[in-house]
Amino acid sequence: MAAWDLAIVGAGPAGMAAAVEAASLGLAVLLLDEQPAPGGQIFRNVERAHGDPALAGDYVEQGVALVREFRAAPGITYYPSTTLWHVDAATLRLSVLRGGRSEEERAARLLLATGAQERPVPIPGWTLPGVMSAGAAQILLKTAGVVPQGPVAIAGQGPLCWLIAVQLLRAGASPVTLLETRCRKPLATALATGGLWSGRKLLWKGLALMREARARGLRVISGIHGLQALGNDRVQEVRWLGGAMPCTTLLLHEGVIPSTHVTRALGLEHLWDPAQLCWRPVLDGWGGTSHPGIAVAGDGGGIGGWEAAVASGHLAALDAAFRLGRITEAERDRRAAQHRSTQRAALALRPFLHRLYAPTPEVLVPPDDGTLVCRCEEITAGEVRAAARLGAIGPNQVKAFLRTGMGPCQGRMCGTTVAAVIAAERGVSIAEVGAFRPRAPFKPMTVGALAGLTREEALAGAGSEAD
Repeated sequence: MAAWDLAIVGAGPAGMAAAVEAASLGLAVLLLDEQPAPGGQIFRNVERAHGDPALAGDYVEQGVALVREFRAAPGITYYPSTTLWHVDAATLRLSVLRGGRSEEERAARLLLATGAQERPVPIPGWTLPGVMSAGAAQILLKTAGVVPQGPVAIAGQGPLCWLIAVQLLRAGASPVTLLETRCRKPLATALATGGLWSGRKLLWKGLALMREARARGLRVISGIHGLQALGNDRVQEVRWLGGAMPCTTLLLHEGVIPSTHVTRALGLEHLWDPAQLCWRPVLDGWGGTSHPGIAVAGDGGGIGGWEAAVASGHLAALDAAFRLGRITEAERDRRAAQHRSTQRAALALRPFLHRLYAPTPEVLVPPDDGTLVCRCEEITAGEVRAAARLGAIGPNQVKAFLRTGMGPCQGRMCGTTVAAVIAAERGVSIAEVGAFRPRAPFKPMTVGALAGLTREEALAGAGSEAD
Protein backbone atom coordinates (compact mmCIF):
# COMPACT_ATOMS: atom_id res chain seq x y z
CA MET A 1 0.00 0.00 0.00
CA ALA A 2 1.60 3.25 -1.18
CA ALA A 3 1.65 6.44 0.86
CA TRP A 4 1.02 9.65 -1.07
CA ASP A 5 1.43 13.28 -0.10
CA LEU A 6 -1.77 14.22 -1.91
CA ALA A 7 -4.54 12.00 -3.24
CA ILE A 8 -6.96 13.69 -5.64
CA VAL A 9 -10.34 12.28 -6.60
CA GLY A 10 -11.57 13.41 -10.02
CA ALA A 11 -9.61 14.28 -13.18
CA GLY A 12 -11.73 17.19 -14.32
CA PRO A 13 -10.35 20.73 -14.63
CA ALA A 14 -9.90 21.18 -10.86
CA GLY A 15 -8.30 17.79 -10.29
CA MET A 16 -5.88 18.06 -13.22
CA ALA A 17 -4.84 21.61 -12.29
CA ALA A 18 -4.28 20.58 -8.68
CA ALA A 19 -2.22 17.56 -9.71
CA VAL A 20 0.03 19.62 -12.00
CA GLU A 21 0.55 22.32 -9.36
CA ALA A 22 1.21 19.87 -6.53
CA ALA A 23 3.64 17.78 -8.56
CA SER A 24 5.57 20.91 -9.57
CA LEU A 25 6.10 21.59 -5.87
CA GLY A 26 7.55 18.15 -5.23
CA LEU A 27 4.52 16.38 -3.80
CA ALA A 28 3.90 12.71 -4.54
CA VAL A 29 0.48 12.86 -6.20
CA LEU A 30 -2.09 10.14 -6.83
CA LEU A 31 -5.06 11.02 -9.01
CA LEU A 32 -8.08 8.68 -8.98
CA ASP A 33 -10.62 9.00 -11.76
CA GLU A 34 -13.79 7.02 -12.51
CA GLN A 35 -13.53 7.83 -16.20
CA PRO A 36 -11.20 6.05 -18.65
CA ALA A 37 -9.48 9.31 -19.64
CA PRO A 38 -8.93 12.72 -18.02
CA GLY A 39 -11.19 15.69 -18.69
CA GLY A 40 -14.20 15.47 -16.42
CA GLN A 41 -17.59 16.28 -17.90
CA ILE A 42 -16.73 19.57 -19.60
CA PHE A 43 -13.63 18.08 -21.29
CA ARG A 44 -14.89 14.51 -21.57
CA ASN A 45 -13.06 12.51 -24.26
CA VAL A 46 -11.47 15.77 -25.41
CA GLU A 47 -8.26 14.11 -26.58
CA ARG A 48 -10.16 12.07 -29.18
CA ALA A 49 -13.16 14.29 -29.92
CA HIS A 50 -11.65 17.78 -30.04
CA GLY A 51 -11.47 17.66 -33.84
CA ASP A 52 -15.21 17.08 -34.15
CA PRO A 53 -16.72 20.27 -35.67
CA ALA A 54 -19.87 19.76 -33.60
CA LEU A 55 -17.83 20.33 -30.44
CA ALA A 56 -15.73 23.23 -31.73
CA GLY A 57 -14.97 26.11 -29.39
CA ASP A 58 -12.07 27.80 -27.69
CA TYR A 59 -12.85 25.97 -24.45
CA VAL A 60 -12.18 22.68 -26.26
CA GLU A 61 -8.71 23.84 -27.27
CA GLN A 62 -8.09 24.98 -23.71
CA GLY A 63 -9.26 21.59 -22.50
CA VAL A 64 -6.84 19.81 -24.82
CA ALA A 65 -4.02 22.02 -23.56
CA LEU A 66 -4.88 21.26 -19.92
CA VAL A 67 -5.06 17.51 -20.53
CA ARG A 68 -1.74 17.54 -22.38
CA GLU A 69 -0.10 19.50 -19.57
CA PHE A 70 -1.45 16.96 -17.10
CA ARG A 71 -0.27 14.01 -19.18
CA ALA A 72 3.22 15.48 -19.50
CA ALA A 73 3.67 16.48 -15.86
CA PRO A 74 6.18 14.31 -13.97
CA GLY A 75 5.46 13.04 -10.47
CA ILE A 76 1.76 12.22 -10.98
CA THR A 77 0.42 8.68 -10.69
CA TYR A 78 -2.87 8.45 -12.55
CA TYR A 79 -5.41 5.68 -12.00
CA PRO A 80 -8.23 5.91 -14.57
CA SER A 81 -11.37 3.74 -14.38
CA THR A 82 -11.00 3.74 -10.60
CA THR A 83 -13.83 4.30 -8.14
CA LEU A 84 -13.42 5.61 -4.60
CA TRP A 85 -15.86 3.70 -2.41
CA HIS A 86 -14.73 4.47 1.15
CA VAL A 87 -12.50 6.85 3.10
CA ASP A 88 -11.34 6.31 6.67
CA ALA A 89 -11.52 9.93 7.82
CA ALA A 90 -9.21 9.31 10.78
CA THR A 91 -6.30 7.93 8.76
CA LEU A 92 -7.14 9.07 5.21
CA ARG A 93 -6.98 5.46 4.10
CA LEU A 94 -8.77 5.25 0.74
CA SER A 95 -10.59 2.17 -0.49
CA VAL A 96 -10.84 2.08 -4.27
CA LEU A 97 -12.24 -0.27 -6.88
CA ARG A 98 -9.66 -0.73 -9.63
CA GLY A 99 -9.66 -3.42 -12.29
CA GLY A 100 -12.59 -5.14 -10.63
CA ARG A 101 -10.66 -5.51 -7.37
CA SER A 102 -10.72 -3.49 -4.15
CA GLU A 103 -7.42 -1.87 -3.15
CA GLU A 104 -6.26 0.55 -0.48
CA GLU A 105 -4.19 3.71 -0.70
CA ARG A 106 -3.05 6.10 2.02
CA ALA A 107 -2.48 9.83 1.73
CA ALA A 108 -1.31 12.66 3.94
CA ARG A 109 -3.95 14.90 2.40
CA LEU A 110 -7.09 14.30 0.32
CA LEU A 111 -8.53 16.64 -2.31
CA LEU A 112 -12.04 15.92 -3.59
CA ALA A 113 -12.57 17.30 -7.10
CA THR A 114 -15.72 15.34 -7.89
CA GLY A 115 -17.48 18.15 -9.75
CA ALA A 116 -21.19 18.69 -10.21
CA GLN A 117 -24.27 16.78 -11.24
CA GLU A 118 -27.35 17.93 -13.10
CA ARG A 119 -30.26 18.98 -10.93
CA PRO A 120 -32.93 16.25 -11.15
CA VAL A 121 -36.03 17.32 -13.12
CA PRO A 122 -38.86 14.95 -12.16
CA ILE A 123 -41.86 15.37 -14.47
CA PRO A 124 -44.65 12.96 -15.41
CA GLY A 125 -43.16 10.51 -17.90
CA TRP A 126 -39.50 11.26 -17.25
CA THR A 127 -38.72 7.54 -16.93
CA LEU A 128 -39.83 6.83 -20.52
CA PRO A 129 -37.09 5.68 -22.94
CA GLY A 130 -35.98 8.68 -24.98
CA VAL A 131 -36.15 11.05 -22.00
CA MET A 132 -32.77 11.89 -20.51
CA SER A 133 -30.78 14.79 -19.15
CA ALA A 134 -29.08 17.21 -21.51
CA GLY A 135 -25.77 16.22 -19.97
CA ALA A 136 -26.38 12.56 -20.81
CA ALA A 137 -27.01 13.48 -24.45
CA GLN A 138 -23.79 15.48 -24.46
CA ILE A 139 -21.87 12.48 -23.09
CA LEU A 140 -23.21 10.32 -25.92
CA LEU A 141 -22.23 12.95 -28.46
CA LYS A 142 -18.71 13.39 -27.06
CA THR A 143 -17.89 9.74 -26.52
CA ALA A 144 -19.68 7.99 -29.37
CA GLY A 145 -20.82 10.67 -31.79
CA VAL A 146 -24.44 9.68 -31.17
CA VAL A 147 -26.98 12.12 -32.64
CA PRO A 148 -30.70 11.65 -31.89
CA GLN A 149 -32.99 11.04 -34.85
CA GLY A 150 -36.36 12.73 -35.24
CA PRO A 151 -37.74 15.75 -33.38
CA VAL A 152 -35.63 16.75 -30.36
CA ALA A 153 -36.99 18.86 -27.51
CA ILE A 154 -34.67 20.43 -24.94
CA ALA A 155 -36.75 21.45 -21.92
CA GLY A 156 -35.41 23.63 -19.16
CA GLN A 157 -33.06 26.57 -18.82
CA GLY A 158 -29.45 27.55 -18.45
CA PRO A 159 -26.34 27.86 -20.62
CA LEU A 160 -26.04 24.11 -21.22
CA CYS A 161 -29.41 24.08 -22.99
CA TRP A 162 -28.06 26.48 -25.61
CA LEU A 163 -24.70 24.69 -25.84
CA ILE A 164 -26.19 21.23 -26.41
CA ALA A 165 -28.67 22.73 -28.91
CA VAL A 166 -25.81 24.18 -30.97
CA GLN A 167 -23.76 20.99 -30.74
CA LEU A 168 -26.68 18.81 -31.84
CA LEU A 169 -27.56 21.16 -34.70
CA ARG A 170 -23.95 21.20 -35.88
CA ALA A 171 -23.98 17.38 -35.76
CA GLY A 172 -27.07 17.20 -37.98
CA ALA A 173 -29.96 16.80 -35.54
CA SER A 174 -33.21 18.31 -36.83
CA PRO A 175 -35.60 19.70 -35.87
CA VAL A 176 -34.51 20.91 -32.41
CA THR A 177 -36.80 22.93 -30.14
CA LEU A 178 -35.91 24.65 -26.87
CA LEU A 179 -38.79 24.70 -24.39
CA GLU A 180 -37.54 27.39 -22.04
CA THR A 181 -38.87 27.21 -18.49
CA ARG A 182 -37.15 30.41 -17.39
CA CYS A 183 -39.53 33.01 -16.02
CA ARG A 184 -39.19 36.54 -17.39
CA LYS A 185 -39.68 38.07 -13.96
CA PRO A 186 -36.18 37.27 -12.55
CA LEU A 187 -34.43 39.20 -15.36
CA ALA A 188 -34.75 42.56 -13.59
CA THR A 189 -33.49 41.18 -10.27
CA ALA A 190 -30.70 39.33 -12.07
CA LEU A 191 -29.54 42.54 -13.74
CA ALA A 192 -29.49 44.21 -10.33
CA THR A 193 -26.89 41.74 -9.05
CA GLY A 194 -24.19 43.41 -11.15
CA GLY A 195 -21.08 41.65 -12.39
CA LEU A 196 -22.04 42.04 -16.05
CA TRP A 197 -19.02 44.14 -16.96
CA SER A 198 -16.55 42.03 -15.00
CA GLY A 199 -18.07 38.89 -16.49
CA ARG A 200 -18.50 40.32 -19.98
CA LYS A 201 -16.20 37.74 -21.58
CA LEU A 202 -18.46 34.88 -20.52
CA LEU A 203 -21.56 36.93 -21.32
CA TRP A 204 -20.41 37.60 -24.92
CA LYS A 205 -19.72 33.89 -25.39
CA GLY A 206 -23.21 33.06 -24.22
CA LEU A 207 -24.83 35.61 -26.51
CA ALA A 208 -22.80 34.35 -29.47
CA LEU A 209 -23.95 30.82 -28.70
CA MET A 210 -27.58 31.92 -28.67
CA ARG A 211 -27.18 33.73 -31.99
CA GLU A 212 -25.62 30.65 -33.59
CA ALA A 213 -28.39 28.39 -32.26
CA ARG A 214 -31.10 30.58 -33.76
CA ALA A 215 -29.21 30.93 -37.03
CA ARG A 216 -29.00 27.15 -37.31
CA GLY A 217 -32.75 26.85 -36.97
CA LEU A 218 -33.37 26.38 -33.24
CA ARG A 219 -37.01 27.00 -32.42
CA VAL A 220 -37.51 28.59 -28.99
CA ILE A 221 -40.75 28.53 -26.99
CA SER A 222 -40.63 30.46 -23.71
CA GLY A 223 -42.73 30.43 -20.56
CA ILE A 224 -43.11 26.64 -20.38
CA HIS A 225 -45.02 25.23 -17.38
CA GLY A 226 -46.70 21.93 -16.58
CA LEU A 227 -44.26 19.86 -18.60
CA GLN A 228 -44.97 16.16 -19.16
CA ALA A 229 -43.69 13.41 -21.44
CA LEU A 230 -46.10 10.99 -23.07
CA GLY A 231 -45.69 7.78 -25.02
CA ASN A 232 -46.17 4.04 -24.97
CA ASP A 233 -42.87 2.15 -25.10
CA ARG A 234 -40.90 5.43 -25.50
CA VAL A 235 -41.50 9.17 -25.52
CA GLN A 236 -43.61 10.29 -28.46
CA GLU A 237 -44.91 13.67 -27.34
CA VAL A 238 -44.13 16.42 -24.89
CA ARG A 239 -46.92 18.58 -23.51
CA TRP A 240 -47.12 21.73 -21.44
CA LEU A 241 -49.82 24.14 -20.38
CA GLY A 242 -51.17 25.52 -23.62
CA GLY A 243 -49.17 23.46 -26.08
CA ALA A 244 -47.68 20.18 -27.27
CA MET A 245 -45.26 18.84 -29.86
CA PRO A 246 -44.15 15.42 -31.12
CA CYS A 247 -40.67 14.37 -30.09
CA THR A 248 -38.58 11.22 -30.08
CA THR A 249 -35.95 12.62 -27.72
CA LEU A 250 -36.64 14.87 -24.72
CA LEU A 251 -33.65 16.39 -22.92
CA LEU A 252 -34.23 17.88 -19.47
CA HIS A 253 -31.98 20.42 -17.80
CA GLU A 254 -32.39 22.87 -14.92
CA GLY A 255 -28.79 23.68 -14.13
CA VAL A 256 -26.20 21.81 -12.08
CA ILE A 257 -25.56 21.40 -8.36
CA PRO A 258 -22.44 20.31 -6.45
CA SER A 259 -21.86 16.58 -6.14
CA THR A 260 -21.82 16.23 -2.35
CA HIS A 261 -22.33 12.49 -1.92
CA VAL A 262 -18.79 11.82 -0.67
CA THR A 263 -18.44 14.99 1.39
CA ARG A 264 -21.73 14.28 3.19
CA ALA A 265 -20.79 10.63 3.72
CA LEU A 266 -17.59 11.83 5.40
CA GLY A 267 -19.61 14.02 7.77
CA LEU A 268 -18.06 17.28 6.59
CA GLU A 269 -19.88 20.48 7.48
CA HIS A 270 -22.32 21.68 4.78
CA LEU A 271 -24.57 24.67 4.32
CA TRP A 272 -27.63 25.41 2.23
CA ASP A 273 -26.76 27.87 -0.52
CA PRO A 274 -29.83 30.09 -1.10
CA ALA A 275 -28.39 31.51 -4.32
CA GLN A 276 -27.69 28.17 -5.98
CA LEU A 277 -30.55 26.36 -4.15
CA CYS A 278 -28.41 23.41 -3.16
CA TRP A 279 -26.17 22.03 -0.43
CA ARG A 280 -22.43 22.60 -0.59
CA PRO A 281 -19.53 21.93 1.79
CA VAL A 282 -18.30 24.77 3.99
CA LEU A 283 -14.89 25.80 2.62
CA ASP A 284 -12.21 28.31 3.45
CA GLY A 285 -10.45 30.37 0.78
CA TRP A 286 -8.17 27.45 -0.08
CA GLY A 287 -10.85 24.79 -0.36
CA GLY A 288 -10.24 23.52 3.16
CA THR A 289 -13.17 21.75 4.82
CA SER A 290 -14.15 21.11 8.44
CA HIS A 291 -11.73 18.14 8.33
CA PRO A 292 -8.09 19.29 8.66
CA GLY A 293 -6.84 16.80 6.08
CA ILE A 294 -9.53 17.09 3.41
CA ALA A 295 -10.12 19.84 0.85
CA VAL A 296 -12.55 20.36 -2.04
CA ALA A 297 -11.86 22.03 -5.39
CA GLY A 298 -14.06 22.79 -8.37
CA ASP A 299 -17.82 22.67 -8.73
CA GLY A 300 -18.12 20.16 -5.89
CA GLY A 301 -17.65 23.12 -3.55
CA GLY A 302 -20.06 25.47 -5.36
CA ILE A 303 -20.92 25.98 -9.01
CA GLY A 304 -18.45 28.29 -10.73
CA GLY A 305 -17.59 26.81 -14.12
CA TRP A 306 -14.43 25.22 -15.43
CA GLU A 307 -12.17 28.29 -15.33
CA ALA A 308 -12.96 28.88 -11.67
CA ALA A 309 -12.45 25.16 -11.08
CA VAL A 310 -8.95 25.30 -12.54
CA ALA A 311 -8.07 28.23 -10.29
CA SER A 312 -9.46 26.46 -7.21
CA GLY A 313 -7.40 23.38 -8.04
CA HIS A 314 -4.22 25.43 -8.09
CA LEU A 315 -5.14 27.11 -4.81
CA ALA A 316 -5.92 23.81 -3.07
CA ALA A 317 -2.61 22.33 -4.24
CA LEU A 318 -0.65 25.35 -3.00
CA ASP A 319 -2.33 25.07 0.38
CA ALA A 320 -1.55 21.35 0.51
CA ALA A 321 2.12 22.06 -0.16
CA PHE A 322 2.13 24.66 2.62
CA ARG A 323 0.40 22.37 5.12
CA LEU A 324 2.83 19.58 4.30
CA GLY A 325 5.80 21.89 4.87
CA ARG A 326 7.00 22.09 1.25
CA ILE A 327 6.56 25.86 0.87
CA THR A 328 6.20 28.76 3.29
CA GLU A 329 2.99 30.65 3.89
CA ALA A 330 4.44 33.68 2.14
CA GLU A 331 5.38 31.60 -0.90
CA ARG A 332 1.91 30.05 -0.98
CA ASP A 333 0.25 33.46 -0.90
CA ARG A 334 2.58 34.88 -3.55
CA ARG A 335 1.93 32.02 -5.95
CA ALA A 336 -1.80 32.19 -5.27
CA ALA A 337 -2.28 35.82 -6.34
CA GLN A 338 -2.63 35.09 -10.07
CA HIS A 339 -5.04 32.21 -9.49
CA ARG A 340 -7.22 34.32 -7.18
CA SER A 341 -7.45 36.99 -9.85
CA THR A 342 -8.50 34.36 -12.42
CA GLN A 343 -11.04 32.93 -10.00
CA ARG A 344 -12.62 36.32 -9.29
CA ALA A 345 -12.99 37.04 -13.01
CA ALA A 346 -14.50 33.59 -13.67
CA LEU A 347 -17.02 33.98 -10.85
CA ALA A 348 -18.05 37.58 -11.62
CA LEU A 349 -21.08 36.61 -13.72
CA ARG A 350 -22.28 33.82 -11.44
CA PRO A 351 -24.68 35.87 -9.26
CA PHE A 352 -26.40 37.08 -12.43
CA LEU A 353 -26.68 33.54 -13.82
CA HIS A 354 -27.96 32.10 -10.54
CA ARG A 355 -30.75 34.70 -10.41
CA LEU A 356 -31.59 34.48 -14.10
CA TYR A 357 -31.80 30.69 -14.19
CA ALA A 358 -33.21 29.96 -10.74
CA PRO A 359 -35.41 26.84 -10.97
CA THR A 360 -39.14 27.42 -10.63
CA PRO A 361 -41.09 26.00 -7.65
CA GLU A 362 -42.58 23.24 -9.80
CA VAL A 363 -39.08 22.01 -10.68
CA LEU A 364 -38.07 21.84 -7.02
CA VAL A 365 -41.42 20.42 -5.85
CA PRO A 366 -43.35 18.37 -8.46
CA PRO A 367 -47.02 19.37 -8.10
CA ASP A 368 -48.42 16.10 -9.50
CA ASP A 369 -48.67 13.43 -6.77
CA GLY A 370 -48.18 10.71 -9.38
CA THR A 371 -44.75 11.94 -10.49
CA LEU A 372 -41.94 9.53 -9.62
CA VAL A 373 -39.27 11.24 -7.56
CA CYS A 374 -37.23 8.17 -6.56
CA ARG A 375 -36.64 6.24 -9.75
CA CYS A 376 -34.73 3.37 -8.10
CA GLU A 377 -37.54 2.45 -5.69
CA GLU A 378 -40.41 3.91 -7.78
CA ILE A 379 -41.62 6.27 -5.05
CA THR A 380 -43.94 9.13 -6.05
CA ALA A 381 -44.17 12.70 -4.83
CA GLY A 382 -47.56 11.87 -3.32
CA GLU A 383 -46.07 9.05 -1.25
CA VAL A 384 -43.35 11.36 0.07
CA ARG A 385 -46.01 13.94 1.00
CA ALA A 386 -48.03 11.28 2.80
CA ALA A 387 -44.94 10.19 4.76
CA ALA A 388 -44.31 13.81 5.78
CA ARG A 389 -47.89 14.10 7.01
CA LEU A 390 -47.39 10.91 9.05
CA GLY A 391 -44.43 12.48 10.84
CA ALA A 392 -41.34 11.97 8.68
CA ILE A 393 -39.52 15.25 9.28
CA GLY A 394 -36.67 14.81 6.79
CA PRO A 395 -35.21 12.66 4.01
CA ASN A 396 -33.66 10.13 6.37
CA GLN A 397 -37.01 9.50 8.07
CA VAL A 398 -38.73 9.16 4.69
CA LYS A 399 -36.03 6.65 3.78
CA ALA A 400 -37.17 4.51 6.72
CA PHE A 401 -40.82 4.90 5.68
CA LEU A 402 -40.46 4.33 1.93
CA ARG A 403 -36.87 3.26 1.01
CA THR A 404 -36.26 6.49 -0.91
CA GLY A 405 -32.53 6.91 -1.46
CA MET A 406 -31.77 3.22 -0.92
CA GLY A 407 -31.40 2.22 -4.58
CA PRO A 408 -28.27 2.09 -6.76
CA CYS A 409 -27.99 5.89 -7.01
CA GLN A 410 -28.10 6.19 -3.18
CA GLY A 411 -30.15 9.36 -3.30
CA ARG A 412 -28.16 11.25 -5.92
CA MET A 413 -31.19 11.51 -8.20
CA CYS A 414 -33.94 11.94 -5.60
CA GLY A 415 -32.34 13.59 -2.58
CA THR A 416 -32.89 17.24 -3.50
CA THR A 417 -36.47 16.61 -4.63
CA VAL A 418 -37.43 14.51 -1.61
CA ALA A 419 -36.14 17.21 0.74
CA ALA A 420 -37.98 19.95 -1.16
CA VAL A 421 -41.27 18.01 -1.14
CA ILE A 422 -41.01 17.44 2.62
CA ALA A 423 -40.16 21.09 3.23
CA ALA A 424 -43.15 22.28 1.20
CA GLU A 425 -45.50 19.85 2.96
CA ARG A 426 -44.28 20.91 6.41
CA GLY A 427 -44.10 24.61 5.54
CA VAL A 428 -40.42 24.93 6.51
CA SER A 429 -37.18 25.63 4.63
CA ILE A 430 -35.19 22.97 2.80
CA ALA A 431 -32.23 23.90 5.02
CA GLU A 432 -34.28 22.89 8.09
CA VAL A 433 -35.35 19.59 6.52
CA GLY A 434 -31.76 18.56 5.77
CA ALA A 435 -30.35 15.97 3.39
CA PHE A 436 -29.72 12.25 3.11
CA ARG A 437 -26.80 10.85 5.11
CA PRO A 438 -24.96 8.62 2.60
CA ARG A 439 -22.87 5.71 3.76
CA ALA A 440 -20.04 3.69 2.24
CA PRO A 441 -19.75 2.12 -0.21
CA PHE A 442 -20.20 5.39 -2.10
CA LYS A 443 -20.98 3.47 -5.31
CA PRO A 444 -22.52 0.00 -5.73
CA MET A 445 -19.98 -2.83 -5.75
CA THR A 446 -20.00 -6.60 -5.66
CA VAL A 447 -19.01 -8.83 -2.76
CA GLY A 448 -16.30 -10.31 -4.98
CA ALA A 449 -14.74 -6.90 -5.57
CA LEU A 450 -14.90 -6.16 -1.85
CA ALA A 451 -13.10 -9.42 -1.15
CA GLY A 452 -10.35 -8.44 -3.58
CA LEU A 453 -11.43 -10.80 -6.34
CA THR A 454 -11.72 -9.91 -9.99
CA ARG A 455 -15.10 -10.50 -11.59
CA GLU A 456 -13.67 -13.50 -13.47
CA GLU A 457 -12.28 -15.00 -10.26
CA ALA A 458 -15.57 -14.49 -8.43
CA LEU A 459 -17.56 -16.15 -11.24
CA ALA A 460 -15.09 -19.03 -11.40
CA GLY A 461 -15.42 -19.57 -7.67
CA ALA A 462 -19.20 -19.57 -7.84
CA GLY A 463 -19.06 -22.09 -10.71
CA SER A 464 -16.78 -24.48 -8.86
CA GLU A 465 -19.02 -24.48 -5.78
CA ALA A 466 -22.05 -25.21 -7.96
CA ASP A 467 -20.18 -28.19 -9.42
